[in-house]
Amino acid sequence: MNVLLISCYELGHQPLHVASAGAFLRAAGHDVAALDLSVQNLDEGDLDSPELVAVAVPMHTAIRLAMPVVRALRARRGRDVSIALFGLYAPLCSRGLEPGLVDAVIGGEYEEALVRFANGQPDTRSIVLDRLRFLPPARDLLPGLERYTRLLIDGEERVTGYVEASRGCVHRCRHCPVPAVYDGRIRVWQRDTLVEDVGHLWDAGMRHLTFGDPDFLNAVPHALATARAVHERCPALTFDITTKVEHILEHPGVLEELRSLGLLFIVSAVESMSADVLRVLDKGHAPDDARQALRLCRSLGIELRPSLLPFTPWTTLPDHLELLDFVHDEGLADSVDPVQLTIRLLVPDRSLLLARPEMREHLLGYDAPSFSHTWRHPDPRMDDLQNTLTTVVARDADAGVDPRATHAAIRRATAEAAAAAGLVWSCEVPGEDRGGPARPRLSEPWFCCAEPTPAQMGVAGAASY
Repeated sequence: MNVLLISCYELGHQPLHVASAGAFLRAAGHDVAALDLSVQNLDEGDLDSPELVAVAVPMHTAIRLAMPVVRALRARRGRDVSIALFGLYAPLCSRGLEPGLVDAVIGGEYEEALVRFANGQPDTRSIVLDRLRFLPPARDLLPGLERYTRLLIDGEERVTGYVEASRGCVHRCRHCPVPAVYDGRIRVWQRDTLVEDVGHLWDAGMRHLTFGDPDFLNAVPHALATARAVHERCPALTFDITTKVEHILEHPGVLEELRSLGLLFIVSAVESMSADVLRVLDKGHAPDDARQALRLCRSLGIELRPSLLPFTPWTTLPDHLELLDFVHDEGLADSVDPVQLTIRLLVPDRSLLLARPEMREHLLGYDAPSFSHTWRHPDPRMDDLQNTLTTVVARDADAGVDPRATHAAIRRATAEAAAAAGLVWSCEVPGEDRGGPARPRLSEPWFCCAEPTPAQMGVAGAASY
């Protein structure tokens, strides 16, 4: 079968979803081509020959970007083409799809299920958690690494690769889409396959690696063995991971070893400095734990890059001011992409929050175009502030404005909201870096659950469909 795999967005990385699916489909004898619409243009002719088009939707931003393309494909080819969505968000978005728009949605461990679909033996499951023996990803299907996000450090740019040592998560944070699909399970990549892939990436020019696991320290022995094996293959390679605040505090010795193996920074879901919000989300840490984790990481020479969820139904305006002060007072402006300060709670189908009375009282209904359940804040000023900050950040991101200038604009806009509410709050903006080495970060400033910007929607002509 002639198969076209499409990626719309994987956080600026070369799309592993497409490369892995492509390897399995090729091994099954299918003729596979791929497009990454984050860096390539879509020609209408690209849609004319495939018998199957499978679109990767690993996150909210990806599904929003994918829909114009999927609708254009169905309108152009009708029933002459089969269309599948695969990845974490595929089963979470099915309720919002028009009848007949796609022929299959495959979440979880999608590779073999996608092969079965291409073979004419579709799986009846929308969530597949089979244990797979992974193949080396078919990265030759994709543009070179130089087209993707870079590590920015000390005035240097390093070509960056992306792998996953595991999928899923043993935790059940209520706002996260991962437990809605994996339900507390993880699935691991075999180390020999992963190290082989890393070796190919190194030979292709990669000098920094992102481990994209939802939580790299879900299985510490596997994580350490993987990091050691990668370091043995590529001793000069640096890397970053994602893990929970509680794991940072539980495993200082593990982090110390990971630092010796090349760990530069950790992304951790701090989310909020409100104890009430953290309790509803079932995050497993308290506000002061985030400060302790920050101090621990810095003592080890590891930068902590918090991911944030500043707008929820339970976040008050004083809570938001406290979060901005946390970023400012801890000197985190260089470690928090401005979009993090605009994120609004997403409630996709199957979300664990839907069972919570704290959430139900704020719900307005399911909104198919956004693939989420909508909600209203009890204080309308918070919804207004989120809309204002989202506009500011999207505009600045599309224009390439320096992130520090955007941080300053966020504080000014928030100060106006605080003053209107009768709150006294200083909008003093973050100053110059406080000294020491430059804090490492990736060049891609967006986030998996952020709404796409107008420029992102326009990539590959998607806005014209």
